Amino acid sequence: MLKEIRFGSRILKQPIIQGGMGVGVSLSSLAGHVMKEGGMGVISAAHPGYAREDFRKDSIHANCEAIKEECEKARVISEGNGLLGVNVMVASTDYDRYVRAAVEAGADAIISGAGLPLHLPSLTKDSDILLAPIVSSAKAANLILRSWDRHYQTCPDFIVIEGSEAGGHLGFRKEDLMEGTCQSLEQIVTEMLPLLTAYEAKYNKKIPVFAAGGIYDGADIARMIRSGASGVQMATRFIATYECDAADTFKQAVINCRKEDIRLIKSPAGLPGRALENAFIRRVEGQTISMQNCLHCMKPCDPSHTPYCISEALIRSASVNADEGVVFVGSNAWRVDHMVHVKELMQELIEGANAALKEN
Repeated sequence: MLKEIRFGSRILKQPIIQGGMGVGVSLSSLAGHVMKEGGMGVISAAHPGYAREDFRKDSIHANCEAIKEECEKARVISEGNGLLGVNVMVASTDYDRYVRAAVEAGADAIISGAGLPLHLPSLTKDSDILLAPIVSSAKAANLILRSWDRHYQTCPDFIVIEGSEAGGHLGFRKEDLMEGTCQSLEQIVTEMLPLLTAYEAKYNKKIPVFAAGGIYDGADIARMIRSGASGVQMATRFIATYECDAADTFKQAVINCRKEDIRLIKSPAGLPGRALENAFIRRVEGQTISMQNCLHCMKPCDPSHTPYCISEALIRSASVNADEGVVFVGSNAWRVDHMVHVKELMQELIEGANAALKEN
């Protein structure tokens, strides 16, 4: 049976984290409904304020205010259930301000990847917010563990291990992704667990590990639990839900996609990513789309050399036309073939995982 996870006084009844998806895919509606079912709903800090009137004038302020507003709305929807996380990318130019906005919003956790969140604890000193790095290797986890211990006398409250089958920006070399030479998710989990023992003893707490990337159903959840993970993080499955914050065209793009439509791309953020091949992706492969009104939102992005604006591409896909932007998805997106309510999906995942765990 799936087990609840305790973080001090906080309790995650169902060990399922809904992965943060930006831009505008996981906001208050999706996060709040996942929380309502006992999971951890996650709001993406990647331009949550894109629809605000002041976004083009001051995107940082708009995003910080939106983080607070979306967190408040998610709490109302959840009816006091579940936990609330905010996903903040290390590659964000205004990373520090978004982290502080999540703290001010009263989020339960900050989940941080797309880079190593080495100085994250320095931004949350006076808060009891849970801190969780996203890593793709035991080596990266070890670096964070040692750094946080040495500089801040603390350790992560939990860790998300994101494998090579995930959607969005990936923490692997494109060559390894193309050649299929990346470690499996189970291998990374198994390699990482022994690293945690000393820190768990020193700080007198359990550091749960959540496996992510290509998790599709209850059988996958059970497989990760058996490998030693405490739970999972899932994102793509939650796109095709009525409560997902993205536009219907975005959801339909996922429902209608074929296995061969899912491919690796090079993001202007400087990282490989997994997305749907569509008209936009085909067009930018052969030409550069000039940037106008750059938001200066990603540290690795150089407006003078980038082939297109990743933020604008994500905003278009999630809010206007999925075929004219980037649709990030995991490797199993092709298996999603219909819309469901979050309540139905959570029940399916929990029941499927419990049934699979009983078999062994």
